[in-house]
Parts: sequence; C-alpha cells; structure tokens
Amino acid sequence: MRPISFKRHRFPPDVIRYAIWLYFRFTLSIRDVEELLAQRGV
Repeated sequence: MRPISFKRHRFPPDVIRYAIWLYFRFTLSIRDVEELLAQRGV
C-alpha cells in the first residue's frame, strides 16, 4: 500500500489526520469538525 500524499493541501498533514480522526471516531459532521478545529485555532 502506498503512503498517503498530502501534496497541494492547504493544511499540514497532522491537522488533516486529526480532522479525519475526529470525523470517524466521534461520527461528527464536517461542520462539527470545522468548528472544533476553529476553536483550537486551526
């Protein structure tokens, strides 16, 4: 399996991984994830 490429993305890979983890772990909507990241200053 090839490693995931984060080229041409706006945010660093760590932020993307954290957002994906939140989305799947807590079954949040995309809007909820955006609000959580905004509260953290991302």
